[in-house]
Amino acid sequence: MARDAAIRAALDKADPAIRCYLLYGPDESASRALAQRLATAMGADAERIDLEPSQIIADPARLTDEAASISMFGGARHIRVEGVSDICLAAVEALLEAPAAGNPVVLIGGALRKDSKLVKLVSGDATGMAHPSWLPDAGDIDQVAIELGREQGLRIGRELARRLSALAGSDRAILASEIEKLALYADASPEQPREADHAMLDAIGADMGEADLTRFTDAVLGGDEAVLDAEVARLIQEGREGIGLVRALLPPLTQLAAIRTEMDRGASPGQAVEKAGRAIFWKQKDKMAAYAMRWSSPRIARAIERISEAGREIMRASGPGPIAVEAELFTIARQAGRGRR
Repeated sequence: MARDAAIRAALDKADPAIRCYLLYGPDESASRALAQRLATAMGADAERIDLEPSQIIADPARLTDEAASISMFGGARHIRVEGVSDICLAAVEALLEAPAAGNPVVLIGGALRKDSKLVKLVSGDATGMAHPSWLPDAGDIDQVAIELGREQGLRIGRELARRLSALAGSDRAILASEIEKLALYADASPEQPREADHAMLDAIGADMGEADLTRFTDAVLGGDEAVLDAEVARLIQEGREGIGLVRALLPPLTQLAAIRTEMDRGASPGQAVEKAGRAIFWKQKDKMAAYAMRWSSPRIARAIERISEAGREIMRASGPGPIAVEAELFTIARQAGRGRR
C-alpha cells in the first residue's frame, strides 16, 4: 500500500513506471483530489478519457486498448474510471499484464476492503499503486489545511485552518480548491511564501458571493420551504445546481454539528457559537444558535450523511442527477420546519 508521500510524488510527476493507480477508501473527495494531481502533472492540454465500470466489465480489453491508444490531438492522455470494484478485476488484470500501456490509468473506488481482490492485484504489481483515503477527524482536516497551504506557499495558522476546514465542510477537494484561491489572492508560491490571515479569507469570501448563499442555507436550516424553492431556482439559474448546492450546504451543517456537540456537553447556545470563533460570520451567529436549539446531533449527522450521499450519487454518470440533491434539500428543510412547531 502506497503511503501519502509516495502516492503524491508518483502522481505529481506522472511517473512513467506506474501504469495504474487505484485510489479508494471512504473519503472519495480525497481520492478525486489525488487523481487531479495526475491531471495537473499531465498538463492543461492533456486529453482525459472517462470510462464507466460497466464499459470495462462488458469489454475487459477496453481499458488496455485506451491505455495504449494515441490521443487524437497527438498530446498526452490519461484514463479515469470512477466507481470500480472487484467486478472490474479482469479488465485491470489485462492492463497490468499487457506488454506496454503508454497512458496512465486512475481507478477511483469507494470503501473497498483491504482484502479486496482489486486492491491486492494493484498493490502487488510493480506497475501499480494502491492508496486508501480515510475520512479525517476534526484535528486531521485542520492539519490537512496547513499542509495544503504549505504546498501553495501559504503559512496557515491553526485557527485559520479550523475556519477553512469548517467552510469546506471537511471536504478535502473543496478545501484544496479554497486554499488555491487564497494562495492566488495572496500572490503566494513555494518560492515566495506568504502569511495567510482571516482578512484574506474574508476578502475572497466576499468575492465568492457567500452572502448570496445565506438565504439558501437559512431556508434549509430554518425549514422555510417556500424560500428554499425560490433560492434553488435562483441558484440553478446561476449554474449552481447539483454538487454546487451540496458544497454550499455542507459547511453550515458541519458548523451546526460542532455547535450542537458543545451544547450537548453543557454549553449554552451562545457559548457554543462563540467557541466556533470566526468560522461563523458574525451576522449569522444568532441564527446558528437558534438552529442549534432546533436540531439534535443525530438529526444533523443524518442530514450531513444524506446530502453527502446525494452529492456522491450525482458524480456518477449512472446516478439520478441533480434532482436527487434538490429532493434531499427539501427533506432536510421539512424536518427543520417540524422542529419549529
